[in-house]
Amino acid sequence: MTFSRVIAIDGPAGSGKSTLARAVARVIGLPYVNTGLMYRALAAAARARGVAPSDPAGLLELTDRLRFRIGGDDPPELEIEGSDLGDLTDIEVERTVSTVASHPVVRTWMRDEQRRLGRDGAVMEGRDIGSVVFPDARVKLFLSADPRERIRRRAEERPEITGDVAGALRSRDALDARTVPLVLAPGAVLLDTSGHTVAETLATAIAEIQRLAPELLP
Repeated sequence: MTFSRVIAIDGPAGSGKSTLARAVARVIGLPYVNTGLMYRALAAAARARGVAPSDPAGLLELTDRLRFRIGGDDPPELEIEGSDLGDLTDIEVERTVSTVASHPVVRTWMRDEQRRLGRDGAVMEGRDIGSVVFPDARVKLFLSADPRERIRRRAEERPEITGDVAGALRSRDALDARTVPLVLAPGAVLLDTSGHTVAETLATAIAEIQRLAPELLP
């Protein structure tokens, strides 16, 4: 199946994926899907229900309690329904989400959900959207950034992380890399966001979309 109206945006934490994906979705008029929140929702459900992050069978059972859909506007984006989820930015969720996401059965279930959410088109961001979830996407962008830039952005994005933000980011990178090694998917465009404003990065992304899939632009 070819998902011609999907724009896949991948990259490490702090590279600017979420900001760019939401901005692109607004410009183009497609839904925005932050796949990291899907894994965070499962991690939060596991914490609330006392399921160990290392228990794939228990985690898979919890997926029955989660509902992902697209809602709202400016842009439409991922909405999550589930019991007892609490704060998805909670520090305990931050500490366990990589483990929760490490299980193949969990990732397979999430992949299927992400494909369902993107079947009518979406700007979707994560770590393996262009390489695994939507390998046939017409537009695949891969973001990178200087480590110092990523640390600064991470501190702004996750104020709940106190103390050694650089150390926390290195730890998260290591855990994420063991779970889903970052891969530049075939046909993906590498965008280095270091030293660029949001507006500049957005302009570059729109230019690439114009080149690769002009029919997506309004």
